[in-house]
Amino acid sequence: MTDKDKRHLYYLDELSDYKVDSDDPDVRGWEVKDADNRVIGKVDNLLVNKEKKRVVYLDVEVDKSIIDANHKPYGKPASGDVHEFINKDGENHLIIPIGLAHLNTDEKFVYTNRVNHETFAETKRMEKGAPVHRDYEVVVIETYNRDLTEEERAERNRKATISNDDSEFYDRPEFDRTKDRHKR
Repeated sequence: MTDKDKRHLYYLDELSDYKVDSDDPDVRGWEVKDADNRVIGKVDNLLVNKEKKRVVYLDVEVDKSIIDANHKPYGKPASGDVHEFINKDGENHLIIPIGLAHLNTDEKFVYTNRVNHETFAETKRMEKGAPVHRDYEVVVIETYNRDLTEEERAERNRKATISNDDSEFYDRPEFDRTKDRHKR
């Protein structure tokens, strides 16, 4: 198996020996709101990296308003193998790195204070349950980070290079769960 074919992520529903930590709420089914408090969808599943033994993404079924916005996805190919950036019918899910998600446990919703509705509308989507490949992860992270300065992007990439090595890739700030997870 080549690195390109190596599976990095598994849906929590696929893993009978994994469950949500007792210190964390199970956010599946919770609404997801953007930086402007607009609903962008609901958490459908959680994506786990087994090497890191933790959730690294929320799998979000996007709200119809995102699909109706009909924005062309933003991004550039991470490799020569990625050619298509048009969201197709049936592609109504996207991923959010766990470090960009904050929880409101009182009202049971997830929000991000860094990504807005337009950015979500321009993010490359996928079909429910589709395997998540590294190229897709890179495109999504680049989309969510496009408003950072060139220096901020370079610093993030310096700290954890975009590679097929999970030990480095998931050490990026986008996956840091220790940040403030306060209520809004």
